[in-house]
Amino acid sequence: MRVTVHLPGLLRADADGAAHVPLEVGDTTVLRGVLDALTDRHPGLDRRIRDDRGELRRYVNVFVDQDECRASGGLDAPVHEGSDVRLLPSVAGG
Repeated sequence: MRVTVHLPGLLRADADGAAHVPLEVGDTTVLRGVLDALTDRHPGLDRRIRDDRGELRRYVNVFVDQDECRASGGLDAPVHEGSDVRLLPSVAGG
């Protein structure tokens, strides 16, 4: 199954500058598998996305197509052929 992960500027340095990362994820049908494939390719992203328990960091929002993953199963959110996964870490400041 092919999906595309979109990275904001804040995460691109850990992905060799890539804004979009196309992935082949085999038969994976949930977000966890997509993130596993992404971080296998770009290990530096894992600490930015997930905590030491493997859960999404509190201030990282992940959208699968148009749906925020926490509203549709968290790391078990369904992912389909051709899905767009967007990683959006929150930015604080004022």
